[in-house]
Amino acid sequence: MFEAVDSLIGEHAELERRLAEPGIHGDQALVRRLSQRYAELSAIVRAYREWQTTADDAEAARELAHEDDAFADEAARLADRLVVSAERLRHLLVPRDSADGKDALLEIKAGAGGEESALFAGDLLRMYLRYAERRGWRTEVLDATESGLGGYRSATVAVKAKGSPEPGEAPYARLKFEGGVHRVQRVPVTESQGRIHTSAAGVLVMPEAEPIDVQIDENDLRIDVFRSSGPGGQSVNTTDSAVRITHLPTGIVVSCQNEKSQLQNREQAMRILRARLLTLAQEEADAAAADARRSQVRTVDRSERIRTYNFPENRISDHRVGYKAYNLDQVLGGDLDDVIQTCVEADLADRLAAVESGV
Repeated sequence: MFEAVDSLIGEHAELERRLAEPGIHGDQALVRRLSQRYAELSAIVRAYREWQTTADDAEAARELAHEDDAFADEAARLADRLVVSAERLRHLLVPRDSADGKDALLEIKAGAGGEESALFAGDLLRMYLRYAERRGWRTEVLDATESGLGGYRSATVAVKAKGSPEPGEAPYARLKFEGGVHRVQRVPVTESQGRIHTSAAGVLVMPEAEPIDVQIDENDLRIDVFRSSGPGGQSVNTTDSAVRITHLPTGIVVSCQNEKSQLQNREQAMRILRARLLTLAQEEADAAAADARRSQVRTVDRSERIRTYNFPENRISDHRVGYKAYNLDQVLGGDLDDVIQTCVEADLADRLAAVESGV
């Protein structure tokens, strides 16, 4: 049982040796990549050693129980613990999305519903910022276009972990389940008759790509500059500092206008472009991963929804896993873990089933 762990223990020891070499720390991108893999393997090695220790203790208790009934309860307790330990190790050994150890970029876009949809997009943005704060992640708004009433037509935010998170705990591993259309049901501030309206906003989640992950030929880029726009006042630039980058081979277009400097906006746009190109490359290279990513609906049609936020009932519903709770106010305040965990567990069950069926 768990024969595959032997090779992983060897890889873990080799990574530990490499990370201890002083010269490697001159390449921070390489260190980060190796550290992520080391953290993933460290969890497996710890779980394996715990399973081995528990198995040895359980065997010893069973042998003693044959001679002394006083050890029977201890043997039963260790047998139960061994089952839990083996299940945890089995979960850690299930193949994961190759991007699960990465940071994330979230794009939130208003959709059907006019100004109310833009206000809801702003609610979603604040929800994710608060969720990240709860988990100790850093956030950076890369680009945002506000609406007239204080909502957002679109916003792109980077979410970064501190250090090397445990397997399944990195920003992309958690937030990837947020990709899709989010529907809201409430009385809009623009509604004078008190009627409940339905509108929607779309969320796209991408793993953030390091420059080493994606090679971009400058000759494949068309870069246009323009004057940034905004709701008025000081937020409107008076120089051509906004940047639009078109990746000619794929037709992907990215624009950024939040920063005052053209160079800063170009750097932010390149981060978003790398993330989009990495996602595209993964979809083309891995059909299984593509199925999951294609479920992140790119259009914002109210009929294609993953989740509904019902304000009159204070209810949140996730339509993919049948989750329902009446703590919408807390969820919007960043208490998202229970909602996301149901998706994590459903995904794990699917991957376990695929492994066991040999798919």
